[in-house]
Amino acid sequence: MKKYKTRLTSPRAMAALSGLALATGLASCGGGGGSPLGNPSTIENPPGGGGQKLSFIYYQKCINPIFLAKLTNPSGAVNTCSASGCHDTVTGTGGAFRLVPAATAVDLTNPANTPDVVRTSDMYKNYYSAHGEVVNGSPTNSKLLAKPLLIGSFFHGGGQIFSDANDPNVKLISYWISHPVPTGQDEFSSAANVMFTPPDAATGTCNTQ
Repeated sequence: MKKYKTRLTSPRAMAALSGLALATGLASCGGGGGSPLGNPSTIENPPGGGGQKLSFIYYQKCINPIFLAKLTNPSGAVNTCSASGCHDTVTGTGGAFRLVPAATAVDLTNPANTPDVVRTSDMYKNYYSAHGEVVNGSPTNSKLLAKPLLIGSFFHGGGQIFSDANDPNVKLISYWISHPVPTGQDEFSSAANVMFTPPDAATGTCNTQ
C-alpha cells in the first residue's frame, strides 16, 4: 500500500487565507449571509420582556429619524443607516441591528393602539432592534453609539459615522440611552413626557440634556 503524507499549509498561506476570510466577512456594513458573522433573520416582534425599558415614544420621534437621514461622516462621505447595504432588515449586511425603512409612526393617543397592537408594528421592530444594541444608562458601552463613533475596540463595517460626542445625533441617542423609564413601567410609560420640552411627546421638542 502507498503511504500518503498530509500536506500542511505554510504559515504564510494560512495568514493569507485568514486575511481573505476576514475581508470577505466584513465587506460592506457587516458580515455576509452564510458566515458566523453574518446577519440574523429579519426582525421579529417578541412580546414585552422584563427589565428596565427605554422610551418608545422618544425613540419614534427623536431616534428613528436619525437612521433614515443622510448623514455626512467625518471624511465627507454620505451614509444612511437604513440603506440596503447597511441595516435594512431585508437586504442589509450590517449585523444584528436591523431597520424597516418604511416603518410609519404609531399614534399612541389612539385607544386602539394598545401595547400589544403597537408591538406588532414595523416601528416597534425598529425600536426593539435598536434597544438590543443598548446597555441601559451607559451610552459609550452601547453598540448603538460605540460603533458609529468607533469607540475603543468596537468595529463598524460602515466606518465612523459621527465625529464626536458633540454631534447633535449623538446627543439624542445618548439621552435616550441614559433615560430609561421608571422601573416597573413599560416602554409606553407617560413618564417619558419629561424627555420633551414642553413635557408633552405630541408637541414638545426632543431633550438632549
